[in-house]
Amino acid sequence: MKLGIHEDTTNRAKIAELLRYYSSRSGDEMTSFKEYIERMKEDQKDIFYITGESKKAVEDSPFIEGFKKRGIEVLYLVDPIDEYAIQQLKEFDGKKLVCITKDGVKLEETEDEKKEAEEKAKQNENLCKVIKEILGDKIEKVTLTNRLVTSPCALVTGEYGWSANMERIMKAQALRDNTMSTYMVSKKTLEINPDHSIIVELRKRVEADKGDKTVKDLVMLLFETALLSSGFSLEDPANFVGRINRMIKLGLSLDGEDEKIEPVAEETPASESQMEDVE
Repeated sequence: MKLGIHEDTTNRAKIAELLRYYSSRSGDEMTSFKEYIERMKEDQKDIFYITGESKKAVEDSPFIEGFKKRGIEVLYLVDPIDEYAIQQLKEFDGKKLVCITKDGVKLEETEDEKKEAEEKAKQNENLCKVIKEILGDKIEKVTLTNRLVTSPCALVTGEYGWSANMERIMKAQALRDNTMSTYMVSKKTLEINPDHSIIVELRKRVEADKGDKTVKDLVMLLFETALLSSGFSLEDPANFVGRINRMIKLGLSLDGEDEKIEPVAEETPASESQMEDVE
């Protein structure tokens, strides 16, 4: 049936009525688009979904937090064919299908929440700028978000590019088109949670000393953990492990002199992924 959504234009709407998915409210039962719409909040205009490798993987996604907090149901699309089918379906019964891991998705805010968000944007303007400078072309931009609750940050992709799950599927294709991959892999946006204690402390350190060596190390770790939690794969697992081990040694008050990783040259800041010495 899901293949029919992808290939059968004439009967696409009829087939869509038969589809069933798990959701953030359905528990062990599956639900239909029609049942989802019946449960939608009065002011909700779109059908929200998330794609992933498994039900467990999407349930653990940091993007789910904000929607659950506001009582908004999210459909779980966990079959590989879902990625292809959903690109063709686009809407159901006049309701647009929106992936919550894409850039530009915002939860509704009250007037007070909007004013508070503006203040937070001003407070974190310099932090966002510093993070972008450190990560360089690894990301397109850094923004604040209201869809994270317990996570400090997450990575989202462009509206028309591949999701993290689609990127994973395409990388597994033996006969993949690398030209298409280059075109469809979107620049990632790092969304940070301004209320998270890690982000708050990071902002304080940047304000106190922009050149603080630990800031760069922490930003790189946040970026790489965001890659994992958002469903992407690490480009350099060895350096990630090295950074984690370094932080563990610092936590244990060990000097770690035997595990120094040389920093890359300053003229290529976009690729700086090695751990610097922490004073």
